[in-house]
Amino acid sequence: MSRLIKELKFFARQGGGSHKTCHDRIRIAGRLGALLLSLNIQVKSLNNLKAKHVEQYVDARLSQGIAKRTVQNEMAALRNIFRMAGREKLETSPRLSNQALGLSDTSRAGTKQAIPDATFQVVYQKALERDVGLAVTLKLARLLGLRSQETVQCSASLKSWRKQLEQSEPKLHVVFGTKGGRPRKTRVLDVAAVKEAVEQAIVIVEQRGGRLIDKPDLKQAMNYWRAHTTKIGLIGCYSPHSLRYAWAQDALNFYQQNGFSHQEARALVSMDMGHGDGRGRYVERVYSR
Repeated sequence: MSRLIKELKFFARQGGGSHKTCHDRIRIAGRLGALLLSLNIQVKSLNNLKAKHVEQYVDARLSQGIAKRTVQNEMAALRNIFRMAGREKLETSPRLSNQALGLSDTSRAGTKQAIPDATFQVVYQKALERDVGLAVTLKLARLLGLRSQETVQCSASLKSWRKQLEQSEPKLHVVFGTKGGRPRKTRVLDVAAVKEAVEQAIVIVEQRGGRLIDKPDLKQAMNYWRAHTTKIGLIGCYSPHSLRYAWAQDALNFYQQNGFSHQEARALVSMDMGHGDGRGRYVERVYSR
C-alpha cells in the first residue's frame, strides 16, 4: 500500500497547474491511499487500482458529509492522476463519471454568504482580544477582498501599499499568496479605512520581525489563521471567505455609483478579485449572495 501512495503522489506532481493545485492533488492522492488502507483493501500499486476502489473512496467521502461539489473536485484531481499514470481506461471509465457516482446536479454558486457588518464587528472584537495581528488581517481581508492566504502573506506588501495609497483612486498590488501565483490589482473602496489598517499592520509587522501572524513559516501561519478564525466564529456560511463576498458586493455598488454600467461593474469587480474580465456574470452570481 505504501507503494500505491508513493505512486499516486508521484503522478499527482506531474499533472501541472499552480503550486496550490498541485499541492491539493497530492493531498487528495494521499487521502485515497490512506482510506483504502483504513478499509483493509490491499492494492499493491497504481496498476492494480480498480474502479470499485475509487467508488468506495467516493462513498466514504459522501458518508462523511463532504459536499458533492468538493468530491467532484477531488474526482477531477484523481482523473488527472490516472491520466498522468497512463490509466486512461480508469480515467474515462463510465463507472467513474460524476453521474454514475451520484455527483451530478451540483451548483458552482458556493455555500458562503456576505458577512453582515454587525457580525463582522463582533468577530473582529473577539480577534482583537486574542491577537492584534489576527484582528488586523481580518480587517485587511474585509477592506480589500483578500483570500485567506493573500491576507496572511500581505505583510511583505504593506510598505508598497502605503505608497500606492497616496495615488488618486488607488489600486493596490496583491502579489503574495494569490491563486495560481497571478498578481492582481484591487480597487481601494474606502481609502481612509485602508490607510488606517495598513498603518496598524506596519506597526505590528515591525514588532514581530516582518510577520502579521507570528509564526515561523507559512504552513504554521495558515494553520493558526484557520484554527483561530474558526474559534472566533468564522464558520459555515460566514467562513473567512464571507469577508470576500461582502467586499465584492461593496465593490459592485461602488462602481455603479461612480457611473459604470451594471455589466462594466461586474467585469471590474471580477478583475479586482483576480478572475479576469470575462467572469463578471459568475462573480455576480456567486458573490452577490
